[in-house]
Amino acid sequence: MLLLNRHTDYCAPLEASDAKMLSVEGARGVERFLAHRDDYKATPLVSLPGLAREIGVASIHLKDEGHRLGLGSFKGLGGSYAVIRLVLEEAGRRLGRVLDAAELQLPEVIAVARGMTVSCATDGNHGKSVAHGAQLVGAKCVIFVHSGVSGERISAIARFGARTIRVSGNYDDSVAEASRVAADNGWIIVSDTSWPGYERIPGIVMQGYTALVSEALRQLSEPPTHVFVQAGVGGVAAAIAGHFWVLAGDNRPFFTVVEPSRAACLFESARAGHPVKVEHGVPTVMAMLECYDPSLVAWRILSRAADAFMTVDDEDAIGVMKLLANPVDGDHAVVAGESGGAGLAGLLKVASNQTSRSMTGLGQNARVFLINTEGATDPHLYEELVGVTPAQVTGRNIVPTWDEKTSES
Repeated sequence: MLLLNRHTDYCAPLEASDAKMLSVEGARGVERFLAHRDDYKATPLVSLPGLAREIGVASIHLKDEGHRLGLGSFKGLGGSYAVIRLVLEEAGRRLGRVLDAAELQLPEVIAVARGMTVSCATDGNHGKSVAHGAQLVGAKCVIFVHSGVSGERISAIARFGARTIRVSGNYDDSVAEASRVAADNGWIIVSDTSWPGYERIPGIVMQGYTALVSEALRQLSEPPTHVFVQAGVGGVAAAIAGHFWVLAGDNRPFFTVVEPSRAACLFESARAGHPVKVEHGVPTVMAMLECYDPSLVAWRILSRAADAFMTVDDEDAIGVMKLLANPVDGDHAVVAGESGGAGLAGLLKVASNQTSRSMTGLGQNARVFLINTEGATDPHLYEELVGVTPAQVTGRNIVPTWDEKTSES
């Protein structure tokens, strides 16, 4: 299903706080911050010319976030960044001056971090990022996981020293429980979703995602004309759409938000014209996108900066995982998790329907930008769905593509 944005705020300027959060200066600040991390490097931008020819567009470029900071997903840019920012801010308040990332190892900063506990709810990737950030600075960390989070993903979080608490129900239930317990214990919630009265920290998380766009625009020879980005609560989609809005205004690329049909809270919000919480039904295989209540900050941005909203089915997502593992015409093979290729699934659905192509302006000159938001964060499930291991897929790429070599230079 494809729905053009008809909201009354569509194409209106972003609110001042959102524009500042997603500003060019804010994005530069994120990159300056990341430069202090030993494990930071730009993720590869993979060109898929064979697939572009097959579906009738000029180019397709896929930002492969499966390589991000050793965490396997774009979330490494958000949660860990926010945790470290919050520790520096708290230490700065106590010391009476502004601190930067180069001062993280000062004894007085370490002492402050050790007295802090950060917490969040997660489907897997965000919690791993928050736990990683806490480990880097020496803070304590408690992560709430709902009943649908696999043991493999819980183990990945625990490897960073976090305590995990299992919550009955779905992601939204875990968000509510994390908020309640954190308030009772004086912990700091580092959430990637927002609700009334809680916007600043999710905004910092979203600001971290702008580094992805900064990298990509340096790697691309021409800016994209079309962007398809998957969404759960909407954080990364809003960050990217909003940053493009700040950068290019009316000349920004046509932006389509892609969601699982079984958890399409933003699609339904766009249809209703206001934030909508959808009912929980049969779980989707796109576990990282299985969210039923939109982030209020994300919705506020997307209602202005997104051009279309659409849904894809589980079989579409699995089909893309297999397609990227077995690419056409010698294209580079990519390991995409269940949620990682949802944006590409959206592109393929639009490209296969002439009405949808017309609605989005997806013509033969279109330059499409996509994000593989995660690699095989659950390798056993990946092998079950795709039929090969992640290592077998990466083993097919004997020579790196030009884009990969450029992005790592």
